[in-house]
Amino acid sequence: MVFQRTPTVSNSSVIKSRNLSAVLMMLLRYGSLSRVGLSQLTGLSTTTITNLISELIERGVVIQDGEQQSSRQRGVGRPQMSLRLVAESHYAIGVHFGVGRVNVAICDLLAKPVLVRSIEHPMEQPAETVLDQTHDLVGTLVKESGIEQHQIVGLGVGASGLVDPTTGVNVIAPNLNWRDVPIRDRFRTAVPYPVTVDNNVRAMALGEALFGAGQDVYSLAFVYARIGVGAGLVVGGQLYYGGGAGAGEIGHTTILPHGGANCRCGNSGCLESLVSEPVIIALAEEIARQDPGGQLAAHLAAPEGRMIDRVFAAARAGDEATRVMLEARAYYMGIALANLVNILNPELIIMGGVFAWGKDLLLPIVQDTMRQRAFARLGDKVQLVTPSFEDNAGVIGAAALALNEFFYQPTEGNA
Repeated sequence: MVFQRTPTVSNSSVIKSRNLSAVLMMLLRYGSLSRVGLSQLTGLSTTTITNLISELIERGVVIQDGEQQSSRQRGVGRPQMSLRLVAESHYAIGVHFGVGRVNVAICDLLAKPVLVRSIEHPMEQPAETVLDQTHDLVGTLVKESGIEQHQIVGLGVGASGLVDPTTGVNVIAPNLNWRDVPIRDRFRTAVPYPVTVDNNVRAMALGEALFGAGQDVYSLAFVYARIGVGAGLVVGGQLYYGGGAGAGEIGHTTILPHGGANCRCGNSGCLESLVSEPVIIALAEEIARQDPGGQLAAHLAAPEGRMIDRVFAAARAGDEATRVMLEARAYYMGIALANLVNILNPELIIMGGVFAWGKDLLLPIVQDTMRQRAFARLGDKVQLVTPSFEDNAGVIGAAALALNEFFYQPTEGNA
């Protein structure tokens, strides 16, 4: 790790750590800066900046790679040396537990994946077995990478369901059939790195805030719809958890108060019961049964590709019933986002999973509905995009958890 701390720290150590974090975050955000630029952006004295940069250069975290002329005095005075992070100086491991699949990646300081591997696991497999197999995969990946242990700042885990980030326990994950799984403790006994655990969609949100589309916004929401539907919220560069670490459970927003389908959470009429991947596929199969000679039935019978992609293909090919069904899903999501806009008023909403895969079919209606339903045209200023990292959003987000907690913005008890 880069910054070692003892459990009891002096005020000067805390101040130095915060100053280091400020410098690192500015270099991450802007890519290349001079010492003068860092001083202006952080509010730290040039002497403090010089001392911190000297330490970071000595540790191999920062490098001088050219001259940067002052924008106020072009062609006048001494050019400032440009500084940047050395992305390959340190790494983080990201582990993303999805439904039936675990993705593991080693990412550099800019969250660029160096190696990515996956394993499948049956839903009936015990959590302990899945964790053991994942530990083994992490070890194999580190060995393949040739990266030294001291270069790895930590391991981040993103898991489905309700996760307590203070204990690292997956309290309940209905889509995985997990309950009270001590993920952090299990990993801590198996790997020689510090470990942090959080909800997978919150991890994706943090990844976008630090390394993706959300770098220049104050507040964002990452909405992910697949087997379940959840949202990760970032405000002022920090994850927002709410009082019980349950903020962002948008999938269990009530959309149909009467007559809605039962949800696995125990309620009915939830957003998840209207827009998730299994629901879309079930509705598509019903359409195909009613019209066995139609385009959708033909696409669903194709031997290759994910079922959800076949549904989207049928809609793109002009199957009207499929398009109408998908438009209804988009409408429900638009209502949910309008409610989100009214409550959080994010500048940016990132749509992952089903709504990214079918973005051409779904997002225009989602956006129109959100803007029509949001109060006082608040939705007009909200940007709606798909993830920067596509299908790697989960592992990059998990790595972002570790990079943030153990490198960029460590707390007093961490790295």
